[in-house]
Amino acid sequence: MHRRQILKWTFAMGLSGRLYAADAPNGLEAADQILKQATNSGQVKSATLHAFRRGKAETRAYGAGTTADSMFLLGSISKPICVAALMTLFDQNEFQLDDPLSKFLPKFTGQGREKVTLRQALTHTSSLPDQVKENAKLRRSHASLAEFVQHAQREPLAFSPGSKYQYSSMGILLAAHVAELISGKDILSFVDETVFQPLQMKHSAQGLGRFAHEDMVPSQTEFAAPEAGSGDPSAKTWDWNSLYWRKLGAPWGTTHCSAPDVAKFLSEFLFLSGTILKPATAKMMRSNQNPACIQPRGLGFDVSPALGGDGCSKETFGHTGSTGTLAWADPATETICVVLTSLPGRAVTPHPRQLASERIAADRG
Repeated sequence: MHRRQILKWTFAMGLSGRLYAADAPNGLEAADQILKQATNSGQVKSATLHAFRRGKAETRAYGAGTTADSMFLLGSISKPICVAALMTLFDQNEFQLDDPLSKFLPKFTGQGREKVTLRQALTHTSSLPDQVKENAKLRRSHASLAEFVQHAQREPLAFSPGSKYQYSSMGILLAAHVAELISGKDILSFVDETVFQPLQMKHSAQGLGRFAHEDMVPSQTEFAAPEAGSGDPSAKTWDWNSLYWRKLGAPWGTTHCSAPDVAKFLSEFLFLSGTILKPATAKMMRSNQNPACIQPRGLGFDVSPALGGDGCSKETFGHTGSTGTLAWADPATETICVVLTSLPGRAVTPHPRQLASERIAADRG
């Protein structure tokens, strides 16, 4: 049943994307129609769209009970947010990007671990895995972030650090733990203090913060990634919607934000305003740090025109989340696009978030 429905939605959304690209009066209205269709059909339960173009910002909400301030589980958009918190310590000369992780994590030794630098952890070239081998077991037991850190430090390296690209949530975890050790604060409060409060992101939290579990938009977990339970009823105590996961504040995936707040965050890097980071540091975060032979990545940020679609420049930076989220900014056109949905990214191809994003990116009007 699910497979037939997904195939039907895939065809419909792909067709609608092509039609709106040709006929819509502008990118925002075309993106709006895509998300309206997705929510009206029941494919997507909740979504929000925020677009900043030509100096004007607009937010639209879709789905019953969804508002512009609705807070979604960001998934991996959490990564650049937590890295930004870490980089406030860089601005205070508390570390250098080429410092080895072992300088702060004395147990992170053996098998070449001493060669892994903070820069490599932040650009997915550390050779650490995306998830620890015991990920599901740890989540079932409601493990703390400290326990994940312990396991991540023991994971075998896949290749010589710095020689290849391998997406690594655990690299981000260890880098965030360095922020905890230097600051003396847990990553949940540290992100709130260094990112959310200065940027006046009033509908954002690392974990739940001051908000209640029921304040957050539920994810459609029946289409979730395997590490999130894949909709298995036995995973309800640790899946994306569980109180455990929503409270954990995992720096690789458990940040909650509204779409306008994500746009505020991206604006700091688009306009280099200096509110939370020195402009040079913010520009470094959004710029490729990897050698030419390795996939481009900024510090925590993805750097690629493919984030948004045709019309985006090579300077485009942002991130996607497996929970069904997408956010990017393009310095060349001073455009920001944030699409937050409750439909996991792996549920359907093309995903409505991407179709909506492409309409914003292609709008040169």
